[in-house]
Amino acid sequence: MTRQTDRIGIATFVVVLASSLGFAQSTTPNGAAGKPLPPVGTMGSAPAATSSNATPPDYRLAPGDKLRVEVYKDAQLSQSLQIRPDGKVTLPLVGDVVAVDLTPIQLRDRIATSLKEYVTNPVVTVIVVEASPTMVYVMGEVSTPGSIPMRGPMTVLQALAMAGGFKEFANTKDIRILRRAGGILKTEQTIPFNYNDAIKGKGSPVFLMPGDMVVVP
Repeated sequence: MTRQTDRIGIATFVVVLASSLGFAQSTTPNGAAGKPLPPVGTMGSAPAATSSNATPPDYRLAPGDKLRVEVYKDAQLSQSLQIRPDGKVTLPLVGDVVAVDLTPIQLRDRIATSLKEYVTNPVVTVIVVEASPTMVYVMGEVSTPGSIPMRGPMTVLQALAMAGGFKEFANTKDIRILRRAGGILKTEQTIPFNYNDAIKGKGSPVFLMPGDMVVVP
């Protein structure tokens, strides 16, 4: 009797063990029994994202922008450049080229045209590696004159507040906004601004554009 009972116990244990193994295999992902799972954090993980400095097609180049100019199959003509304060870049053979206020495509075409005198059918690519921060400027009778970075839409009142407010003898009724109409190299436009009326809510808020200069006499 004892031997028979032991045999029954062993048989029961084998059945339970087989059932457990079958359950483990059925719950293995994708039905891959016995296949080890990859370490945590690697299963289905995508390649690491790479940073991109892509700019919109209508982006206008500005002083301080860092560029990469590639001339196909010509390592000597390919250059890493930064647009100077005068709005120009300098390239071998071509010399100074006005870049500011152009789109990258327009600059590419201008460089390619200039190179045709020296290179047969030049293929040029212009990449904006790093765009300079968009700035406005507040000058004159303010506590902290200088440049102010634009991080979105900005009104004249906001710019004046960021410049620390007015000095004692500032003429707040005769503030002027100097704007390059059509771009940095175009005709300058003067827009009057009365601070006293603005803080009373008269008229609509006046928004600044990149490169505007607010002058407080």
